[in-house]
Amino acid sequence: MKCDMHVHSYFSGPCTTPPASAFCRESYSDPEEVFEALERHDMNLFTLTDHDSIEGSERLRHYANFFLSEELTCQMPSGTRIHIGVYDLQERDHVRIQHRRNDLPALLMYLSERQLFFSVNHVFSSLTGRREHEDFDWFAQYFPAVETRNGQMSAKANAHAARLARCWRKAGTGGSDAHALRSVGTTYTQVHGARSKQEFFDGLKDGRGRVRGESGCYTKLTRDVFLIALEMMREKPWTVLLAPLAVAVPAFTYWNYREERAFVRRWSAEVFGQSAGQHRIPSASIPNAAEEWG
Repeated sequence: MKCDMHVHSYFSGPCTTPPASAFCRESYSDPEEVFEALERHDMNLFTLTDHDSIEGSERLRHYANFFLSEELTCQMPSGTRIHIGVYDLQERDHVRIQHRRNDLPALLMYLSERQLFFSVNHVFSSLTGRREHEDFDWFAQYFPAVETRNGQMSAKANAHAARLARCWRKAGTGGSDAHALRSVGTTYTQVHGARSKQEFFDGLKDGRGRVRGESGCYTKLTRDVFLIALEMMREKPWTVLLAPLAVAVPAFTYWNYREERAFVRRWSAEVFGQSAGQHRIPSASIPNAAEEWG
């Protein structure tokens, strides 16, 4: 079975990049169109991972093999922010994890008690801001999975994430992280021999999942930014006045990729400069999520 485990729709909310956050959304993809695109790419399990929302999923829950997920924005004890993919949850889980997303020990306790599968997403990316050394200690000790192929991250960032998952013996997940329809379903997770959602997740937890498809690149990011801008102008015609700024998009995405490369270089050197077995264990007394799914 195949599943794009990281994909966005219109319900991911406003863009987080100022000043675009005042008038542009993260994605303009209609959930039904996302589903159709996933079908065209031969996915046979379906989900949406909108930012802190399951609203878009309401229109898709009647489809066979669709399950609720979301990408949770979480504050770490260090004060940094990360994105966590939380999969196959219920509506009550969404409400409760939203209340806990700025209290990581409480969040991890809930996810473990409910045996919800979750992953740290784009671990070698500056997308959510800075990192601290202790963040990686939490990932190593308490997260059962690492996103090892993200369709918007560079091949090098994905390679380092995959290496991290191997060192820590974590499950690996893959997804397109598509904010524009053109990228939907181009990166995914596959579990050979799985015949149901339950067997798919069992296979992931047993380490039988494989990531497939594209990594990101400068041209892909630039294309998707243009596509999002076009959808923004369709929804808000007044933003056509901003069209002359489009000439700056390639420069902006190039700067973004330079920043991302520097982030990858720094943190891969920091993390792999020490043995994976020597990560400090956090002092918080909470269940070890990695063992929960062992």
